[in-house]
Amino acid sequence: MAQPLVKKDDDRDDEEYSPFLGIEKGAVLQEARVFNDPQLDARRCSQVITKLLYLLNQGETFTKIEATEVFFSVTKLFQSRDIGLRRMVYLMIKELSPSADEVIIVTSSLMKDMNSRTDMYRANAIRVLCRITDGTLLTQIERYLKQAIVDKNPVVASAALVSGIHLLQTNPEIVKRWSNEVQEAVQSRAALVQFHALALLHQIRQNDRLAVSKLVTSLTKGTVRSPLAQCLLIRYTSQVIRESGVNTQTGDRPFYDYLEGCLRHKAEMVIFEAARAITVLSGVTTRELTPAITVLQLFLSSSKPVLRFAAVRTLNKVAMTHPMAVTNCNIDMESLISDQNRSIATLAITTLLKTGNESSVDRLMKQITNFMSDIADEFKIVVVDAIRSLCLKFPLKYRSLMNFLSNILREEGGFEYKKAIVDSIVILIRDIPDAKESGLLHLCEFIEDCEFTYLSTQILHFLGNEGPKTSDPSKYIRYIYNRVILENATVRASAVSTLAKFGAMIDSLKPRIFILLRRCLFDNDDEVRDRATLYLNTLGGDGSVVETDKDVKEFLFGSLDIPLTNMETSLKNYIQNPSEEPFDINSVPKEVKSQPLVEKKAPGKKPTGLGAPPTGPTSTADTYERILSSIPEFTSFGKLFKSSAPVELTEAETEYAVNVVKHIFDRHVVFQYNCTNTIPEQLLENVFVIVDASEAEEFSEVGSKPLKSLPYDTPGQTFVAFEKPEGVPAVGKFSNMLRFTVKEVDTSTGEAEDDGVEDEYQLEDFEVVAADYMVKVGVSNFRNAWESMGPDFERIDEYGLGPRESLAEAVSTVINLLGMQPCEGTEVVPSNSRSHSCLLSGLYIGNMKVLVRLSFGIDASKEVAMKLAVRSEDENVSDTIHDIVASG
Repeated sequence: MAQPLVKKDDDRDDEEYSPFLGIEKGAVLQEARVFNDPQLDARRCSQVITKLLYLLNQGETFTKIEATEVFFSVTKLFQSRDIGLRRMVYLMIKELSPSADEVIIVTSSLMKDMNSRTDMYRANAIRVLCRITDGTLLTQIERYLKQAIVDKNPVVASAALVSGIHLLQTNPEIVKRWSNEVQEAVQSRAALVQFHALALLHQIRQNDRLAVSKLVTSLTKGTVRSPLAQCLLIRYTSQVIRESGVNTQTGDRPFYDYLEGCLRHKAEMVIFEAARAITVLSGVTTRELTPAITVLQLFLSSSKPVLRFAAVRTLNKVAMTHPMAVTNCNIDMESLISDQNRSIATLAITTLLKTGNESSVDRLMKQITNFMSDIADEFKIVVVDAIRSLCLKFPLKYRSLMNFLSNILREEGGFEYKKAIVDSIVILIRDIPDAKESGLLHLCEFIEDCEFTYLSTQILHFLGNEGPKTSDPSKYIRYIYNRVILENATVRASAVSTLAKFGAMIDSLKPRIFILLRRCLFDNDDEVRDRATLYLNTLGGDGSVVETDKDVKEFLFGSLDIPLTNMETSLKNYIQNPSEEPFDINSVPKEVKSQPLVEKKAPGKKPTGLGAPPTGPTSTADTYERILSSIPEFTSFGKLFKSSAPVELTEAETEYAVNVVKHIFDRHVVFQYNCTNTIPEQLLENVFVIVDASEAEEFSEVGSKPLKSLPYDTPGQTFVAFEKPEGVPAVGKFSNMLRFTVKEVDTSTGEAEDDGVEDEYQLEDFEVVAADYMVKVGVSNFRNAWESMGPDFERIDEYGLGPRESLAEAVSTVINLLGMQPCEGTEVVPSNSRSHSCLLSGLYIGNMKVLVRLSFGIDASKEVAMKLAVRSEDENVSDTIHDIVASG
């Protein structure tokens, strides 16, 4: 049994202890000289490598010289026959990631170990070689890796398969050649081998939906025995069901039947995975939910905390969409309120709040009060959100629920927790009229002891909007003016604005407000004084009315519905070009300015068709919609969602100039080909485009509208319409051939010959991409928009973007892939930055609002990792955004 390196004192048993406490890089590098000793001490060498690995994993950086010296010293340890030390050497080489000229030093030793009779050497050598090798060496050892995949030893086979998963990111073409061996490994009797083989096989085929569907269909017939692989297969089955869009409520349902069959598996992890998969299926019915809910109900009474937690967390999510399906589990969940694991207790109580009836509210509130002090803030927020939902469900119970929120608001807690309570009270005030008076008083009492400036200003802002509408507005003045006296400058300024709102809305309070605002003229903060002066002049504090009531209320209560970037640009232009006229806020454009996808056009040539900017007040979008609605074949397509910028399909200075605009509808896509004839001696008639959609399988052509005549230098349009699956961001490549009849024209008279010749002209290909289904729509305050969207349909995942030239390139690539609007200038990446966060917003097809938070990081080898968080109004939209990134 292993002994600790240093024995702790008896009187320090309750303190945390680390064997690495106080180690320094310099001292450890000195110790690394032990690797060069003629007589190697395996135990001591292992201890030194452990320290080096600890330093590396704590973020310690080694200089090029230090890393090289350590690497060469470590390679000398291959002469030791100690198995434990050899495994430490493998770990060290992987962490150091030697450069190409250094790798050759250990290649021969690793290849020797890869063919060793010791399976442990073989497995680890494969992992290390695949980690540090380049494409050239990989082709040399490919034969060995293929053999390792089907090796009888499961450790060796798993090592090769896991290496294949990693190599798929850098050398996909080589790994794809291993499909036969990987397919054979899927039939392995070893649980881990089957698990890793299935994962690799799916990744190889992930971009081919038909291949994935065939894989899932073949494996659901019972060839998978490993519980881990079975869990993977359940996830892949759910993916196929989601992507196929097949109605699971009618007809043959082999995939759903497979999921239901897994509920009777002997492994608990498989049962739970199947139950969870069924609960998140789109359009799942109560009848289909019942067997999954029954299984989760049995887990609630399990002796294993992990099963109880998993079951109650899943039921908590189901309760958001199918509360009645969960009511049968309420008795079992009530017994979990007293569970020793407070996470389980929290989820149980919040689920009960979502599924309980009105008569059980008071009893539940008593039980909640007993354990609120025992749980962390993150779980308290979950409870608060559930109570808010319950209050909206049973508005007659607002008094007890509002009192509960008020009580916990006065208790200790962090910013996010207090903000969740304040937000809940604000929502209840807005949605339940009877709760307004008591809710505002609760907020006023809280603000007197509030330690968070942001919350104080938010409450004051809300109080200014809602307070004047109550039966007795005067009782709030004392609370507001106390903020002017006692708080910091930011809160004081906000309180001045709130007082002004009361003065604008309540005539009887104006004299009192004027007195209080005049006192603020002597404040020591410029912002407070300026606001007081502004509002006194606006309200007519000297006895004269300088603004109409309508103007005052619009000034004080109106929202700034203008993108801040547009406001900034307009103000800069106004400053740079001084004018005697005052700045007019109505002159600031309200739409988000975005760059067109394609800006290429022939020099000296007129923009063709609707690719030209509009000359009148009518916008391009309105023009497109008017033209499309005038074509009878397209009137049944519904409302136009988006039109792309023109994409050029011809080179500059060619005989015919053609670009295409993609018009996106919910179930259709219309391609508008804008054509210009640049040859004076020709007249084109019966002009149309033949579109080859063989590389766009989800699209089927449903109609077209040719162009009867195309004279010289007169733009015209021809259209082709395609049908696609409803609400699905179908993508694909389209090939185009322009066909027409050419007639010679007498340039002196302008008359064309009667006979013409049929001809055709090859156009460039273009693609419909995922970004075509997203409209760039900005938000003035991303944080507020994110929080108001709520976490119900939030999806978070991490991605490896591979090697990139810079972090800026990675950020730009993802923004272009999604086609969303960067917010608050976050698309700009500081030079030499190692990490960056980017905020995006947009409107997805179906008019679904989408918000995205991106977190990027880049390491020394220029490998970029990204964390993607999506919030939207629909969980399918959030999933789709992740699918776009995963397949992009």
